[in-house]
Amino acid sequence: MKKSDDKSGMKTVNPDKRKKRIETVKYWAVLNFAVLLLAAGVFFFKGPNNFATGGVSGLAIIISKYVTGSVPFLTQSVLNLIMNALLLIIGFIFLGKGCTFKTAYCSLVYTLEMYAMERIFIAFGIDFSTGYTLTKQKFLEFIYAMLLTGIGSAIMFNCRASSGGTDIVALIIKKYAKMDIGKAMVVTDLLIASSTFIIFDTTTGLFSILGLFFKSFLVDGVIESIGKNKFVTIITANTELVAPFIIESIHRSYTSFKATGGYTGEDKTVMLTVCNRREAYKLKMKIRQADPAAFVILTDTTEILGKGFRSDI
Repeated sequence: MKKSDDKSGMKTVNPDKRKKRIETVKYWAVLNFAVLLLAAGVFFFKGPNNFATGGVSGLAIIISKYVTGSVPFLTQSVLNLIMNALLLIIGFIFLGKGCTFKTAYCSLVYTLEMYAMERIFIAFGIDFSTGYTLTKQKFLEFIYAMLLTGIGSAIMFNCRASSGGTDIVALIIKKYAKMDIGKAMVVTDLLIASSTFIIFDTTTGLFSILGLFFKSFLVDGVIESIGKNKFVTIITANTELVAPFIIESIHRSYTSFKATGGYTGEDKTVMLTVCNRREAYKLKMKIRQADPAAFVILTDTTEILGKGFRSDI
């Protein structure tokens, strides 16, 4: 539907288009917030403590130990920028559409944000690339490094994007070696994390290995929590008491079909609907008031695709 003129001569915008624009703005705002979390976690906590848990940031931490002293401008942020740019070029050559615009965007913004942070703090006389830390407590810095980078990565994955880096290497390995992408990522990241035992020290190596596995579990848990909704099954003999609330109050629809109770032989209606957790609680309480005899089953679901829920942008 196109824009149309009302009686006053003002053009009205299709509500669906307006909603789509709002969703698009929210999507990119969330994606950029995730990139900022990742950049902050690497810049403030991973880099200064040499927590090389894999990825391009881990490679940059390792390489900077050997090159930054002789070539001062090759700091961790600059190395991140160079390697991510090279990997994106390689990705487009070998993967084509497999290296998406969103991944390229996140990768470049992430490295540019790190570079900007570096320039800002150097202007104030603070250089995190020399090992300066915020708290001087390695375990506390490790926790924040994993939380910020893990949550940032999880939100990006939930937005169907990633920060690029060794994800691209894993996709190339998968394509040509026929290896599962999960295994390919573990192999590349484990090699990087294991090298810290030799390059730095045993404590840093143990933190890096622990961080690799900690981040994996954290990412999975956050993704599952973000995408969790409720699939609701309602078995009732009083559809007219429940249906209006679903449609008018929580603004969802439902699918229904007739059924017969196995024990009582009574005719029932089975209603199926999906909603978020807040809406599910309201629906449960309303059914309890309107039809105490109704049978309600609430099932967790981690992903729902379709109008009113998730759609890839």
